[in-house]
Amino acid sequence: MFEISQLRCFVAVAEELHFSRAAERLNMTQPPLSRQIRLLEHHVGAQLLERNSRTVRLTVAGKAFFPEAARILRMADEAVFTARRAAKGEQGTLAIGFTSASGYSLLPEVVSRLRERAPGVALTLKELVSTMQVEALNAGQLDLGLMRPHPINPELDSTLITTEALMLAIPAREAALWPEAPTLASLHGKPFVMYSPYEARPFYQMLTERFERAGVVPDIVEHIGQVHTMLALVRAGIGAALIAEGASRLQFDGIVMRRMATEPVETVCTWRRDNDNPVLRLFRDEVLPTFRAR
Repeated sequence: MFEISQLRCFVAVAEELHFSRAAERLNMTQPPLSRQIRLLEHHVGAQLLERNSRTVRLTVAGKAFFPEAARILRMADEAVFTARRAAKGEQGTLAIGFTSASGYSLLPEVVSRLRERAPGVALTLKELVSTMQVEALNAGQLDLGLMRPHPINPELDSTLITTEALMLAIPAREAALWPEAPTLASLHGKPFVMYSPYEARPFYQMLTERFERAGVVPDIVEHIGQVHTMLALVRAGIGAALIAEGASRLQFDGIVMRRMATEPVETVCTWRRDNDNPVLRLFRDEVLPTFRAR
């Protein structure tokens, strides 16, 4: 079978119709160029070029062979380019998990910055609560998770990607009963829609610890796993709720949002330590630092 180098020699001569110019273009001398052409013709089993001391032209077989040879060279070059991009993480796939709250603000930024750096990457996006993201990461179903801080897992690595304020969501018709700059103490004894200790365990634990430290005991009327359901209950007057600022972009008529005078909440980026996906490596090395630098 002929070699790619022989095809390159033939295509150069076919395009130049001049051995000297073709040899110069390939950074080689004429004798080895002529030898490569003869070897190619031997493998093909047909004369491809007619040449004498003054002219070079393609034979009938050469004219038929030329476009196919050029196509093979393009495909070979594209294959090399594709492999190099894949090795650098500029091409391939990345499965990203995200919470509903991060889906309103953080996720679009992550996708935008990753596509700007590596437009050839195909993304799979899965909305999952934090606990389910951890399970999916452990099972190899996700490459990356955008979630609330979670208990340390020796198989996972996490780093802070962003912080955001806590917002108090209250029924609009009860807005006058609440302070303009609410604190955790504002929720003491008030009807409150709490996060589920199962589906939304990290946020549930975070709020529970903060309430305990502040000596605040809200009147928990429901435990809910998803932000949009919590807000629907707030609009119905069931109680107030605390959500991350990004989720406040959800437009619900009949709800007033007020920024809490308390410490912000964190979102971490989490991945398996043994994940060798080049796209994940590119994200960690080149995209993630752009968030931490904000």
